[in-house]
Amino acid sequence: MSILVTGAAGFIGFHVCQALLDAGEAVVGIDNLNDYYDPSLKEARLELLTARDGFDFHRLDIAERDDMMALAARHESIDRIVHLAAQAGVRYSLENPHAYLRSNIDGQLNVLEMCRRLPDLKHFVFASSSSVYGANKDLPFAVKDRVDDPISLYAATKRSGELIGNSYGRLYGIPMTGLRFFTVYGPWGRPDMAAFIFTRKILAGEPIQVFNHGDMRRDFTYIDDIVAGVLACLEKAPRAGDGAPPVRLYNLGNHRSEPLTDLIALIEQELGMAAEVELLPMQPGDVQETYADIETARTDLGFSPSTNIAEGIPRFIKWYREYYGV
Repeated sequence: MSILVTGAAGFIGFHVCQALLDAGEAVVGIDNLNDYYDPSLKEARLELLTARDGFDFHRLDIAERDDMMALAARHESIDRIVHLAAQAGVRYSLENPHAYLRSNIDGQLNVLEMCRRLPDLKHFVFASSSSVYGANKDLPFAVKDRVDDPISLYAATKRSGELIGNSYGRLYGIPMTGLRFFTVYGPWGRPDMAAFIFTRKILAGEPIQVFNHGDMRRDFTYIDDIVAGVLACLEKAPRAGDGAPPVRLYNLGNHRSEPLTDLIALIEQELGMAAEVELLPMQPGDVQETYADIETARTDLGFSPSTNIAEGIPRFIKWYREYYGV
């Protein structure tokens, strides 16, 4: 038996693969290594993975249906899937909307069709996003909240992925769980995320752009906590009952809504450099605050995040200095 991880060379996918390999699992990884951000970072992650026993990599695009069906035929032993491949980023969805439809909707559909062709599939776990909460005002965000008012195309595609998944769970009895991630950061992180952008620009002596004139709060979640949640979820496939399909949704966040200015102060402290801050209005598609209600994830999965930004940011910056030789 083996586990398929899509987006294996991505930030979260890389860490999930490492953890699964550490646990002695056989992992089939796929990624298209696109250039949304510097592919050399993805290649460096992948180099570490391909050096390990038990890892089998295929360079594939989840939006290519025939390639995904061929993969299913070659790897019928796959019994669990962690689907993390997606076109990420709220702001980029304003520039290249078609990329989001292709990856997050066509791609989600292709992976679900692949699920139907795997005879021993026990659980399909897929990444959603805190962005689905959109314009919701009630905090913290809870899974039971309505999510029918997305304010970005990215959010709309991730919510669409949840709904498509729910229909496949109902129609075909595929056990699946969607995980709504909240602002994940840490070593090997994405260059389009705040901690990475701020660190790079401060070190380069460039101004950092801070939107909504600095009045922003985020539920920053350290990568190790996210990985622990993913692995705990993977082992607990939902069951159908009372007319409901075998489908569940959970928030994976740190259950702390922290000012963006606190993140900046920690980065300044760790770098020993002051940031030049450029205060700007709110960006289209962005939200002022995110905050995860994780009670159901605690109860059902034993999810218990333990890393705050005062611990996590120094770990990220230590990795950044070592990787970039700063």
